[in-house]
Amino acid sequence: MAKGHTITTTSATSHVVVTLGGEKIAETDRPVLLDETGLPTRYYLPRDDVRTDLLRATDLHTTCPFKGEASYWSAEVGGEIYSDLVWSYETPIPDAAQIAGLMCFYPDRVELTVDGQPA
Repeated sequence: MAKGHTITTTSATSHVVVTLGGEKIAETDRPVLLDETGLPTRYYLPRDDVRTDLLRATDLHTTCPFKGEASYWSAEVGGEIYSDLVWSYETPIPDAAQIAGLMCFYPDRVELTVDGQPA
């Protein structure tokens, strides 16, 4: 890991709701919070708590030296496609193992609330 760069994952009981185009697409009381140097807290959600029926895998993959390779999904809500809106690290590096298979939404592209407050 780069000197001074840290990743911290924490299991939480916060109530997280993700809404897109007026439709609730995820809701959980068991997020994993990921705090990474220089970035806002990211909320990783169990796949069982995400409306995966609205998601379509895309060809986009990115690599983070601190987490591994991410896969992406687009969402289709109300007839509109929201490209590469969600990502997941299916097999992250060991330092990020707690987020394996969990899904994370771009918070500036959805309405994300945590315990009833905008995140």
